[in-house]
Parts: sequence; C-alpha cells; structure tokens
Amino acid sequence: MDELDQQLLRYLRRDARLPIASLANATNVARATVKSRIDRLVHSGLIKSFTIEMGAEFRNATVRALVQVEIQGRMADHVTQQLLRITEVQTVHSTNGRWDLIAELEASDLRSFDEVLRRIRLIDGVNLTESNILLSSRKSPVI
Repeated sequence: MDELDQQLLRYLRRDARLPIASLANATNVARATVKSRIDRLVHSGLIKSFTIEMGAEFRNATVRALVQVEIQGRMADHVTQQLLRITEVQTVHSTNGRWDLIAELEASDLRSFDEVLRRIRLIDGVNLTESNILLSSRKSPVI
C-alpha cells in the first residue's frame, strides 16, 4: 500500500460515496487510476465493504455513548465476545491505560441505554464500567 492508497482510504473513510472524479481531483491522478486502485483494495480485502452512516436526524434521535470497561483477570476475549452480542454495541476497542476495553454503543433512548449498561455490567468478567454519553460530534471536512 503506497501513499495514494492511503489517501484514497482516508477520503473513503470520511465518505464512502465520494465519486471517482472527486477522488481523482483530490489526489491529482487520473480517474482510471483511482478506479483501478479502489478495485484492487476491494479485491485484496483492505476494503471490506462500503456502508452508510446515518444522518444527523437519525443520530439526534438516539443515545450514543462510550462505555469504558475494566475486566477481571484474563477475561478480555470472553467479555469482548459477550459485548459484541449486544445489538446496541457498535464497536469494541481494546486500549491501554485505566480501562481494558471501550465499547461504542447506540441506543434508541435513555431507558434502552440504561438497560444496555445493566446487561454489560452483568457480563461475567466485567469488574467496573464508566460511561460517557456523546452530546455532539464533528468530523473533519470531506474533500
């Protein structure tokens, strides 16, 4: 993977629907080059899928949060598997520092959020949690 591939991935992570022409313009290469590079990234598995991100109207109707998790002993794999079985958990990150895992979650309302937290705290191996509700978010600008 060279610098062009990395640039394309950065742009596509921000907006997977960017037209080939916009990507070519932003990277100063031919459209055919961009198309062949993206095809190669897909074929190699570096790009697994193109997906959607919900707009502000949907995001504002949900409770989004980060939940930091401290794990007892060597239960990280077990706890991670259990977290990923909870529909509202979008992503689980292992991390350094005070917390062993950070889970990103999205619930339909505060009552659902409270229920998800209860379920997380009941997972065997979870010692302690701390949650932070995301109030607003900003992304870097697209092309």
